[in-house]
Amino acid sequence: MRNAFAFAFLVLFASAAVGQRPDRSPRPAPSEREGNPTNAFVKAINSVRVPSEVQGKITEIKVQEGNNVAQGDTVAVIDASQAALNLELKLAEETEARLNAENDVNLRDAKNSEQTAIAEYKSYAKLESEGATPFWEMEKKRLEADRATLRIELAQLQQDVAQSQHAAKKFERELAELEVTRRQVAAPFAGFVENRIAQLGEWVQPGSPIVHLVQLDQLRVEGYLYGFAQPGRVARGAPVTVEVFIAQNQRRTLEGKLGFVSSEMDVNQRYRVWVDVPNVRQAGPESDWLLKPGMRATIELKPQGNLATR
Repeated sequence: MRNAFAFAFLVLFASAAVGQRPDRSPRPAPSEREGNPTNAFVKAINSVRVPSEVQGKITEIKVQEGNNVAQGDTVAVIDASQAALNLELKLAEETEARLNAENDVNLRDAKNSEQTAIAEYKSYAKLESEGATPFWEMEKKRLEADRATLRIELAQLQQDVAQSQHAAKKFERELAELEVTRRQVAAPFAGFVENRIAQLGEWVQPGSPIVHLVQLDQLRVEGYLYGFAQPGRVARGAPVTVEVFIAQNQRRTLEGKLGFVSSEMDVNQRYRVWVDVPNVRQAGPESDWLLKPGMRATIELKPQGNLATR
């Protein structure tokens, strides 16, 4: 009787242990509906702290926080007094070098001297053949004619050197112009002045930030898409629908294509993706941008039947 009771107890214990054993069967992929929506966020493609390229004192700041600037607009000016004087000096040196390069007086004089020397040599050679002048007088005139020919070569060489010096002075002048230009801190792209970092009269070094500029005419929506259940669909160039939550009950729907798909999945079997979308201005006196970095959004693959050839 005791053995039967012990056997029954062991059977019950084994059954309970089996019931508590963790399930090691493969986990199914996350439930997905057609289109595969996912949470995403709007972010700036370009958000740059525009730096100074030279050292010096800021003499002018042309923008304030909240301004919109175009690409190439000057946002600040760094003292260029010394650079401007150096440019004037290089302009004068370039002019001098150009005049020397264009001066061919020595070359023309050498050619004329050669003709005279050759004519004299020929006359003395005739006289020497007639016995009217010594041989060494004729030889002297021949050497003078050869020397005149060498003077032509020397004059040509000097003119070539002058032209090379002119080219060097031209490059020095262009470098001086660049130094003046670099003191005009320009916007690298059209954008919104998020923050003015430097102050008027402040001394800055190369790399010191002047303003924080954010591009708003083109934004990026970045998120994740499940790729395990639909291999091959999450690929660069795939058409998608982007929905941006502008306000609590207001959304903006945009069409686009995947511009990037990560090379590997995360632990949730998702690819990191992003889509570049154009921004639009709102109607009103401020003409503010509709989409802003930080807004929540969704990225949704278009249905299989709407996929276009990429």
